Amino acid sequence: MHGGARTDDLDALDGHGPDDAPDAPPVWIAVSDLMTGLLGLFVLFFVWSLVLQADAQQSLEAEKQARVEDQNKLQALEALLAGPIAAGRISLVDGRIGIRGSVLFDLNSAELRDEGAGLLGELAGPLGRYLEGRDEIIMVSGFTDDLPIHGRMPQFTDNWELSAQRALTVTRALVGAGVEPRRLFAAGFGEHHPAVPNTDDATRARNRRVEIVPVPRSRDGGGGAK
Repeated sequence: MHGGARTDDLDALDGHGPDDAPDAPPVWIAVSDLMTGLLGLFVLFFVWSLVLQADAQQSLEAEKQARVEDQNKLQALEALLAGPIAAGRISLVDGRIGIRGSVLFDLNSAELRDEGAGLLGELAGPLGRYLEGRDEIIMVSGFTDDLPIHGRMPQFTDNWELSAQRALTVTRALVGAGVEPRRLFAAGFGEHHPAVPNTDDATRARNRRVEIVPVPRSRDGGGGAK
């Protein structure tokens, strides 16, 4: 058939047969889409790294500021307590005011000695001034050595009770000397947190102590302050 042959000839000239599929998209379009996707991922990771870097820098600055504030706090407390520290009547280590038990109490007793009462009277003023404008309270902690309570008629059942009563005695003395009651609380730890191992009379004497420590005010209403 001349008509059919003529059509076949035209298809051959065009390079396509009658059953050929439509042309596929050019390769450069697929490559362009891939590059666009990779560029998007690169931008995403870049922005993410900047955010992480900013957060890390902010955390570092906050940590530095906290260290500076802690150092200033310790210096302020040390300045207020310079007299008793220089006289060796108290120690100040990492913000902890330490008082030997023998200065405050007789052995197995929670009644203040005259020397101890006088010392707490000296500390009350500086502690009150230190607390002014600060969101802190004072924790008074009692500690004992590892020897059990002894005596013919012991007043206290065990070291827990003795340490707690000594902490209360010191707390009440500070209140009596002018420190606001709402800025104080007491805790007894017995023999369970020694400053040094209980190996002889000298180390046991060091462990019989009271510590006075400024701590952040509790946010949940605890610690006796609101």
